[in-house]
Amino acid sequence: MEQTEAIVVERARKGDADAFRELVESYGPKLFRLAWRITGDEQSAEDAVQETFLRAYRSLDRFDARAQFGTWLHRIAVNAALDLARKQQRHRSRHEERLDGLDGPDGNSEPPLPSPAPGPDRIALGLEVERAVRSALAELSAMERTAFVLRHFEGRSIAEICDQLGLGVSAGKQAIFRAVKKLRRVLEPLVQRQEVRL
Repeated sequence: MEQTEAIVVERARKGDADAFRELVESYGPKLFRLAWRITGDEQSAEDAVQETFLRAYRSLDRFDARAQFGTWLHRIAVNAALDLARKQQRHRSRHEERLDGLDGPDGNSEPPLPSPAPGPDRIALGLEVERAVRSALAELSAMERTAFVLRHFEGRSIAEICDQLGLGVSAGKQAIFRAVKKLRRVLEPLVQRQEVRL
C-alpha cells in the first residue's frame, strides 16, 4: 500500500470507498487462499472472501485501531470460511447418496509444487497425493479441517487457533491431531507404494 495501513484503515472507517478498495486488493488474494484451503472449493472460497469484506465493512466502526487490521480481517475470514464449510458439510450429509462417486472439477485444485526435474512418475505421484489430500481434507469435519489449515498452511500457533475457533487448548490440539491422523491414514498407502518402487 502506498500509505501506511493505519492511515488507509482510518480513511476507510470514515467512509472512503477508495481506501476500502485498497484494503480489499491488498488482502483479497491471501484471504482467498485461506478460504480455499478451509472450504476446498473455489466458489465457496470466493463467497467466503466476499462475506469477509462485507462483514468487515459493516464492522469497521467497531474495529479497534490499536489492533492489527490483518489479524482482525483474518479472524473474520476464518469464521466466514468455517461457516461455509459447515454448511457444505450439512448439505453433503443430506445428499450423500446423490453425491457418492462424484469428483470435483479438475480446475478446483492448486497445482502440485514444482520439483527441479520431475519425471512422469513423480508428476503422477504428486497428482495422486494431491487428490488424496484433497479427498481426505473433504472428509474431515469443518472444525478439524480449519484447525489443520490454520496450523499447517497458515503456521498459526495452537493458542491463536484455539482463540480464533473458540476452543480450549486441549480441544484445539485434539482437532489438529485427529486431522493429521486421518490424513496420515490416507497417505500411508501412497508412501509405502513409493518406497517399494525405490
